[in-house]
Amino acid sequence: MDARSALRLLESLYRAALRAVEPEGLVRRCLASPELCRAVAEARATGLFAVGKAAAGMAAGALARVDPRDGLVVLPEGYAAPRDIRRFAVFASHPEPSAASVRAARRARGFFAGFGAGDVILCLVSGGASSLLALPREGLTLEQKRRAVADLTRSGASVLAVNRLRTSLSAIKGGRLGRMTRARLITLVLSDVPGDRAAVVGSGPTVRGRRGDVVRVIGSNRTGLDAAALEAQRRGFAVRRADERLSGEASSAGRRLARRLRALPPRTLFLSGGETVVTLGPRAGRGGRSLEVALSAALALEGGPETVLLAAGSDGRDGSSTAAGAFAGDTTASLGRERGLDPKAALSLHDTHPFFDRLGLLLRTGPTGTNVGDWVFGIRGAGDRVTQ
Repeated sequence: MDARSALRLLESLYRAALRAVEPEGLVRRCLASPELCRAVAEARATGLFAVGKAAAGMAAGALARVDPRDGLVVLPEGYAAPRDIRRFAVFASHPEPSAASVRAARRARGFFAGFGAGDVILCLVSGGASSLLALPREGLTLEQKRRAVADLTRSGASVLAVNRLRTSLSAIKGGRLGRMTRARLITLVLSDVPGDRAAVVGSGPTVRGRRGDVVRVIGSNRTGLDAAALEAQRRGFAVRRADERLSGEASSAGRRLARRLRALPPRTLFLSGGETVVTLGPRAGRGGRSLEVALSAALALEGGPETVLLAAGSDGRDGSSTAAGAFAGDTTASLGRERGLDPKAALSLHDTHPFFDRLGLLLRTGPTGTNVGDWVFGIRGAGDRVTQ
């Protein structure tokens, strides 16, 4: 297999994983279950609430099954609102909350308060909800909350630790939004967190633990990996999956992945998923978690057997980069040096986007409308140089 074929193969695995976590279809299938059909049919009135990077697709799937009395769909600024949900859509800030996020949170509280006993609110939650709905607890300003969360995020803390802090500082997270109503809540979650705990995704604004509520995780990072593995097997490749979730500092994760890839038998595909972190210094360039995983792996693969990988985020945007991720391999670092680039400096300065951009190795998808974390796909025996 030559390098171009290997790149096409890795992108096809990414696309297969994306299709498996397409939110509209996941919601449609879940709402077709007899239990949920009955709950909606017996409700006095139904409300539709969706928030997160996958909110548009999740809401579209719900509208194929439910005719709500009212709806509220909170989307990131810059995301397109399909025609069928436009009348319900409001926009807020991501990845940092703003005054728009506070307005969206207050509107959500009013929306929930408008439903009562005998009603059902269908709650569709995906990653990004923590920023899109931001209402600090009493006595705390938005700027104070933002600063506390930003400091913890820059330190390299996990998404679980960051969401715990967000919940402790919030007037609506941790089920507090759900407690604004006496209606029954059906919460469907697209998970981007370790362990796929619904109460952690988006800081769990509607997971309140009340009897009669329904909470279901309808898709996750693993869902995408399962689909990618089936696609690889369909193409006749052997598949190996990481035993552990992709996590920790991105540069360290890249080196660990490189060791696993170098030990693979030829023409074997390796799959891993999760979410790493990046500890930023006082100055940082343009890049993201997946780009750092890819460049760190490239440095560790240099001089080894022919190997290619793709590291990319499921939401289509990696950190401050405009790309979903990047391709890399055993010759990427040396190719960069030939073009006057310093791969080690790019990694240490967290300035990985320009490096991969110069080499033509960025994967650009635009917003995918879903969000389940990051994936890495790698293959041994890819052939010639990794360049496009």
